[in-house]
Amino acid sequence: MVRRGLSRTIHLQTPLKDEELKRLRVGDKVLLTGKVYTARDAAHKRLVELIKEGRNLPFEVEGQVIYYTGPTPTKPGRVIGSAGPTTSSRMDPYTPMLLDAGIKGTIGKGQRGKEVIEAMKRNGAVYFAATGGVAVLLARSVKSSKTIAYEDLGTEAVRELYVEDLPCVVAIDTRGNSLYEAKAGHTRLHSLQPHS
Repeated sequence: MVRRGLSRTIHLQTPLKDEELKRLRVGDKVLLTGKVYTARDAAHKRLVELIKEGRNLPFEVEGQVIYYTGPTPTKPGRVIGSAGPTTSSRMDPYTPMLLDAGIKGTIGKGQRGKEVIEAMKRNGAVYFAATGGVAVLLARSVKSSKTIAYEDLGTEAVRELYVEDLPCVVAIDTRGNSLYEAKAGHTRLHSLQPHS
């Protein structure tokens, strides 16, 4: 459910719903709660191979979110190690196919390529930016963590996280409007308009 507070912070619950995502606008602050799956490029390559082979993925993808992170080893008394965002462009070659398969949100840092943005528009998906450099703070939002696939990849294994109020910002919305274009001073006028 989308709930806008006085500070325009929006609370979202996974799995994400189309009607909720359509209301999001570039720059909206989001607190995400629910299951989120971690995966970086090595895991993405394997996930896409499964899709090409017509095989099931290791988790239900419909409406789900992938967080581009490879957590550091877990310290005693902690649920997870430091879990900062990875540069998202590393996942660009694989992301369109995962979005077409049902993924509705991705979390990372940095701009996305044109093919990814087109796939987001096609599938009504959103790209969230997590703040780099605050990996320890982000990890505090993680309440549980378990490896569900590709344990041989170590820190890059696919993990199922349960997060509460994971802070992020809408960097690219379902219409393809980008926070990065706005920062560069090339904001299109309709980027600033509310969704209809």
